[in-house]
Amino acid sequence: MKVIEVKDLAKTYYSPFGNIEAVKGISFEVEEGEIFGFLGPNGAGKSTTIMMLTTLLKPTRGTAKILGYDIVHQPNQVRQVIGYVSQDLTVDDSLTGWENMYLQGRFYHLPKEVIKERAEELLKLLKIYDRAKDKAETYSGGMRKRLDIAMGLIHRPKILFLDEPTLGLDVQTRQDIWEYVQKIRKENKMTIFLTTHYMEEADSLCDRIAIIDKGEIKALDTPKNLKNSIGGDLIFLTIEDNIPEKLERFREKIKSLDPVKNVITKDGKCNIVASNAERLIPVIFSIAFEMDINITSITMKKPSLDDVYLAYTGKEFRDEEGSREDAMRIRRLVRRTR
Repeated sequence: MKVIEVKDLAKTYYSPFGNIEAVKGISFEVEEGEIFGFLGPNGAGKSTTIMMLTTLLKPTRGTAKILGYDIVHQPNQVRQVIGYVSQDLTVDDSLTGWENMYLQGRFYHLPKEVIKERAEELLKLLKIYDRAKDKAETYSGGMRKRLDIAMGLIHRPKILFLDEPTLGLDVQTRQDIWEYVQKIRKENKMTIFLTTHYMEEADSLCDRIAIIDKGEIKALDTPKNLKNSIGGDLIFLTIEDNIPEKLERFREKIKSLDPVKNVITKDGKCNIVASNAERLIPVIFSIAFEMDINITSITMKKPSLDDVYLAYTGKEFRDEEGSREDAMRIRRLVRRTR
């Protein structure tokens, strides 16, 4: 069953100083019960997409349905079936854990007895029950994030949107939070839509991943299939002789080998995609010896999502500066400190 259906969804921010096309007509579907990941750096369009799907932003064009409800024409129905945990903490520091949970429950018109029962269950699950009567301002960053997630779950949503939920947290806290999220998903048959720029997080958690860059989806598949799409293992060479003609002859010789899928040489570097890389390495050294080419280092690895991102976007994973999303986030933080 498809619980999220997105068709040609786009968002443009208009400004006298120039328009910013944050999302450029993306289309995808999410199945019930899966963890669907949006992987990309800051400025890629992840947060803009999730804010449109959670009815916080109106799209410039395109359509999206959440459990059959249109995000533009039926926003109230959408909000009733989703939970949303944003990058920015929504916890009120002046309230206790209990009070934050109660306030969130009342937003969804839950009866007091239901709030009490669910809050106790979630706070225990997320291991902050013993601090529930303390003000949130005394919590660590990890505890605040757990409380934020608990607040997003109190009305038992069918779909949980998590926008960079572990951003800035230490490794152990990140692992703890994902352990809880996996447990919640399993027990409640929940669909989770996750945005992240942590490669290992997306790889280990997501059933399917959409790689997004500059507002466009570049690839969408399971982590395994995305890595297999590279076409083989990766071999990285550093060559002492940085002579273009010599490197080109070496590249052509390596490329002619049967297991080799692709070869790129640049600035004394040679990157090779090939099957059976372990068996190929001695052959590479033999060819280099015959051509009087000095290999100073060689590395072999299985493809990672970093490599997939490079293959589909043509660039290394990077954080873009000056994005509309980052500017909005900074302004919100400034307002909070006043």
